[in-house]
Amino acid sequence: MVRFVRIALPAVLLLTAGVGGCGGEQTSDDPPTIGFVSQNTSRDFSREMSEGFRAGATIAGGVRTETTGPDTHDGLKQAALLRDLATRAKSGIGVSAVAPELVAEPMAEVIGKGIPLIAVAGGQVAPGSGAKLMIENDNYELGRLLADATAERLPPDSAGKIVIGSNSPAMPALDLRALGLRERLAERLPKVQVIGPLDTGRDQPANLATWHRLADANSDAVALLGAGDVDAINLATVHAAKNAKWLAAAFSLDPKALQGVKDGHLFASVSAEHFLKGAVGGWLLAKHAAEGRVLPEGWLVAPGLLVQASNVDEIIRRQSSEKNRLDAARPQIDDLTTAPDKHMRPLDQTR
Repeated sequence: MVRFVRIALPAVLLLTAGVGGCGGEQTSDDPPTIGFVSQNTSRDFSREMSEGFRAGATIAGGVRTETTGPDTHDGLKQAALLRDLATRAKSGIGVSAVAPELVAEPMAEVIGKGIPLIAVAGGQVAPGSGAKLMIENDNYELGRLLADATAERLPPDSAGKIVIGSNSPAMPALDLRALGLRERLAERLPKVQVIGPLDTGRDQPANLATWHRLADANSDAVALLGAGDVDAINLATVHAAKNAKWLAAAFSLDPKALQGVKDGHLFASVSAEHFLKGAVGGWLLAKHAAEGRVLPEGWLVAPGLLVQASNVDEIIRRQSSEKNRLDAARPQIDDLTTAPDKHMRPLDQTR
C-alpha cells in the first residue's frame, strides 16, 4: 500500500524544518523528495520505523518525504512499491527489506538510476543490491542480551528445557537473534536443554495456538523465549492464561508486550529501537539531499534496549506519543549522525 504522507508532527518540530507529503510533480522550486519503504504498514515495529524516518527528516530539514510499504509481509509487493517510489523520491530512498534477496534487484535498479539508497534494518544486505550503508542492530548480540537476562533469573545449575520460537524463521534479523540466544544460553546454563528455534508462525492467531501447544508439550520448561514481536504478544497471553511458572520473554515494544512486562507475564522484552533506526536513516538521507552531506558506508550499528520491570513504566510513557519517542531518542540520533564513524563496522560483518 502506498501512502502519500503529509507530515503531522508536533509544532516544535515543524518550526525546526518544514517537511510535507509528496504529491504531484516536483518543480525546481520544490525541496528534494526522499522516501522510505517499510516491511509492512500493519505491524507496530514497522510503523515506528516509518514514523522515525519522517521525524529524522524533519529534524534535518529541507526535504519532502513519502513513506510506503505493503499491507503485510510481502516481498514481491515491496519490490513493486520500491520501483514505484523511485519515480518520485529521486533524492534518496531507505528500504527495510522483508526478504533482502527479493528486493536486491530493484534496489540495484534504483541505485543504477543515480538515486541514493540505504538499507534500514532487515538483518542483512543481499549480494547484488548495491547498497553501501545499512542501519541495523547487532541482532546476534541482542539475542545474547536476552539470554543473559534469562540466565540471571535462573540458578546456574538449572536443568530442564528452554524453548525458543521464531515468528519469522529465515528472516536474517530473527535468525541471528535466535542464534545469539542459543549460544549464550549454552554458555550460561550448560545443564539446560535448549530447543529450537521452532517456527511459531507470523499470523497472530496461529502463533498464539502454537505457543499454547508448545507450553503444553513442554511442561518442564524453565523458559519459553521468542525471537519476534508476535511471539512477545502471544507469550504474554499464554503465560497469563496458564498462570505459568516458566519464564517468558521476546522482542517487541508493542503496547500488549509492554503491558505483559508490567503485569509480570514477560520478565523482559528487547526493543530493536526501530524508531531510532528510521530516524537516523531519514536524517542522513535528508542531509545528503538538501546539503550534499556524504553518506557513510558500512554497517551503522544501532543500539537495542532491554525492557524489564525496572524501566517498563518509563518506556510505556516514552511510547505513548511520537513526541515522547523523539525526545527520548534525540540524544542517540545526534550521536549516531554527528559521528557515525564511531558506530561503523564493515558491511560484510552484519549480524
